Amino acid sequence: MQQYAEVKSKHPDAILLFRVGDFYETFGEDAVKAAEVLNIVLTSRNNGGSDVELAGFPYHSVDVYLPKLVRAGYRVAICEQLEKPSKEKKIVKRGVTDVVTPGVTIDDTILNHKQNNYLASIHFGSKGIHGVAFIDISTGEFLVSEETITGLEKLLHAMHPSEVLISRGRSKDYSKVFGEAYYHYPLEDWIYSYDYGREQITNLFEVENLKGYGVEDMPLAQVAAGAALHYLESTQNDRIKHISHIARIQNDQYVWLDRFTVRNLELVSSQHDTGIPLINILDKTTSPMGARLLRKWVLLPMLNVDKINVRLQMVSYMYEHQDTIETIDASLRQIGDLERIVGKVAMEKINPREVLQLRKSLDAIIPIKEALISTGQDDLMLLGEKIHDCQAARDLIATAVHEEAPAVLSKGNAIRDGYHAELDELRSITTDSKSILVDIQQRESAATGITSLKIGFNNVFGYYLEVSNKYKNSGLVPEAWIRKQSLTNAERYVTEELKELESKILSAQDKIQVLEEQLFAELVVKLGTFIEPIQTNAKAIASIDCTMSFAKVAYKNGYTKPIVDDSTVLEIKEGRHPVIEQQLSLEEQYIPNDILLSNDDTQIMMITGPNMSGKSAVLRQTALITLMAQMGSYVPAQMARVGIVDKVFTRVGASDNISSGESTFMLEMNETASIMNNISDRSLILLDEIGRGTSTYDGISIAWSLAEYLHNNDKAKPKTLFATHYHELNELASKYERIKNYNVATKEVGKRVIFLRKLVEGGSHHSFGIHVAKMAGMPRSIITRAAELLVELEKKSIDQGQAGAKKALADLPQASNMQLSIFESVDPVGNELREVIQSLDLNSMTPIDCMMRLHELKKMLEGE
Repeated sequence: MQQYAEVKSKHPDAILLFRVGDFYETFGEDAVKAAEVLNIVLTSRNNGGSDVELAGFPYHSVDVYLPKLVRAGYRVAICEQLEKPSKEKKIVKRGVTDVVTPGVTIDDTILNHKQNNYLASIHFGSKGIHGVAFIDISTGEFLVSEETITGLEKLLHAMHPSEVLISRGRSKDYSKVFGEAYYHYPLEDWIYSYDYGREQITNLFEVENLKGYGVEDMPLAQVAAGAALHYLESTQNDRIKHISHIARIQNDQYVWLDRFTVRNLELVSSQHDTGIPLINILDKTTSPMGARLLRKWVLLPMLNVDKINVRLQMVSYMYEHQDTIETIDASLRQIGDLERIVGKVAMEKINPREVLQLRKSLDAIIPIKEALISTGQDDLMLLGEKIHDCQAARDLIATAVHEEAPAVLSKGNAIRDGYHAELDELRSITTDSKSILVDIQQRESAATGITSLKIGFNNVFGYYLEVSNKYKNSGLVPEAWIRKQSLTNAERYVTEELKELESKILSAQDKIQVLEEQLFAELVVKLGTFIEPIQTNAKAIASIDCTMSFAKVAYKNGYTKPIVDDSTVLEIKEGRHPVIEQQLSLEEQYIPNDILLSNDDTQIMMITGPNMSGKSAVLRQTALITLMAQMGSYVPAQMARVGIVDKVFTRVGASDNISSGESTFMLEMNETASIMNNISDRSLILLDEIGRGTSTYDGISIAWSLAEYLHNNDKAKPKTLFATHYHELNELASKYERIKNYNVATKEVGKRVIFLRKLVEGGSHHSFGIHVAKMAGMPRSIITRAAELLVELEKKSIDQGQAGAKKALADLPQASNMQLSIFESVDPVGNELREVIQSLDLNSMTPIDCMMRLHELKKMLEGE
């Protein structure tokens, strides 16, 4: 316990897994936490007068229990026995060999293979600009940036780090902005200093300055990056040769998507349990590297027209050559997570079976290289030529590693026969010893006449000769044999010959294990010289995988190739929502719509129409088609011309943030203010029901003023889709030349309203909100009363304004008893049934007439 206390004092904030023989034990508060998370038994032991809590699990089950602790948000320090126990040593030497935290892990059972596992580090600056660094230790990716608080929020939302590092002195600043949104860990303030941070980076890359990486002029980012590297070292992750490059996040190369837009458009996650994000539609990748890269492509649509069109050309080739996709896919399925496997090589934490998978992956890359080069398409050929064949690495693994190597090195037989002469010799000793033992048994049996003589082995006294009681007093047992054990039905003996052979065998087995571990460690070091070319291969594989994913989705869903240029025109013909159309039943058909936005003509489309008519779908599909085009993907439309959009803003719905004292309307205004302060000529803005969180006239005034600002400001003329229930805003089209009215068409048939889902020119003057309430099954008494109120309000507000509307409500008679009728409690059809029944003249009806009428009423209930 003294030894435990010394180790624990160095890792007070981590759960310490203390190796004791065949178990990892936890003590005290760690034991209480571990027992609760892992659902294992909590016991206690007396420790010199006081009880200490105790909970443990078998060491070979660490892969089962460790992920549970990390997922529960705990840091875990693993303390191993650093030497073999022996009779001479009372207490073996122990030390922490690994510290696992949410942001620093390479455990496949913890990581999501479709997402990067970023460790983030934030350095708060003094002038509103802050440094941030992201490291994925499992892949070797190292990114930095300098951002405002808004940019910082956007980046963290996009990168979604598993752990965030901050300086202890700025913890309050962090909590004020991010609260508990991310698991965070404070470091000592001195770690966040410029000189120390820069030294950490230059030492890692063995350079004098950082000009070659493009981050020399980013002092705040260097501080954040240096703190992240310090943290890796402090958690025993100091073998990081695979982190061979540091790059700045080039915000000016990608579409600006704030966290509200990413959330509202549901790019990578849905706001609803049953919802489907866009990435689920686009992700048909085969490899883990491809899945991770596709997520970046979705969150970082490009701004460079040439780069977009290069990607589109590659997708176009694959779209037209489905046979090439099938050929490459067959090889991709043989490749594991090459990027993370080579990370384990660098960290020297790879096991023999993973080394075999590395060779299998490198072998499978060769047909992909050949297939890409044979396409004849310039960009695909260039991608193929970047792939290294890594022949030397493949040969080394083939020569050194047994084709059936175990996942655990200590199980033996990891190194192939013929690779090392001494190992082969030791193995022959153990192999030959088996036949020697058989010879001894047969010889002694023949010499003594004991026909049932057996040879066995146990851990107490090694190899022995076993004689059954039948021969116990027969005089056949030689005097030279030494009795070691008496059993109920037999006696066990040892001989000098057996002792010598035992010593030789056991010595050979111990040497084999030590030598295999040594040879495997040397092999991993040799493989470390191939890290850079293997990482290059992994990136190429990810890129082609994503390209093929876009082509597969386009082919399956009937997408078309967009035209992407430097114009300020956004034109979409028969555009569809990529997610909604996939959720429709076979009997349903998605109604496509046209959009034409231009800075010089139709800058703002004022879209009116009833609830449930499809206004929001039109807004979202326009943004998604635009972003998909700038990702380099085909789009769900008959035709799309996309003039580069540099920012996409959405103001769609909101929910209260009670804990921060912000109402729905306050959030709405915050988000809208952010949009208005960041607009540009190439922005695309989606505004849905602005101003609904306050009184009608307040809301109309705000919405009206916003539309005027977007049209008249001297800063920019952003393309805008403005969906609203305020029909008064239709008047703006007559006042401003670049505002045009559109509505989502409806058709009234009797008392029914049919939503046509079609966007047409002109404004709408009806919301049909009461009709929608009726469709939802609202009690009839509520529907009837609402209709009465609406008639009076519309009549008086038109004639006399707001004062007239208030007087109309005041003059209305008090509502009668609004108890639900038996019909209302079933469904809205009850209203119609009641009217039919009340119209019947029972006195003049024959029994047959009554039966016929009942039949009709039954059909009415059945919806006929």
